[in-house]
Amino acid sequence: MSQSTELPVASPRLRLALGAVLIFAVLGSLVLLAMPAALAQEALTGPAAIDPAALSYAFMAAALATAASAIGAGIAVARVGTAAVGALAEKPELFGRLLIFVGLAEGIAIYGLIVSILILNRLGSG
Repeated sequence: MSQSTELPVASPRLRLALGAVLIFAVLGSLVLLAMPAALAQEALTGPAAIDPAALSYAFMAAALATAASAIGAGIAVARVGTAAVGALAEKPELFGRLLIFVGLAEGIAIYGLIVSILILNRLGSG
């Protein structure tokens, strides 16, 4: 009796999700490994000195704001875009209205970018 030793094939969505997790894990580890080298530079003196720990937290906050809003916008555009294409197939005259909905979903990423810019601008004035 010979048993088949074939591995189960993952669905395309699962493979895509695992690939995204792998990419984020690699990028996150690169950021964490590069952080000590970036913070090892000579500290500034005088009123312009910023605590390196606060600086690293500010950069991480800006990165998280941008990343989370971009991921949220991607999910929103995927859902709204799919529905818009389906509606457009039935009624092409709805193009203008549907474009507004997709634009609103993309606005989520812009808001995250604005928050990141505000966080980074706060570093210079503090």
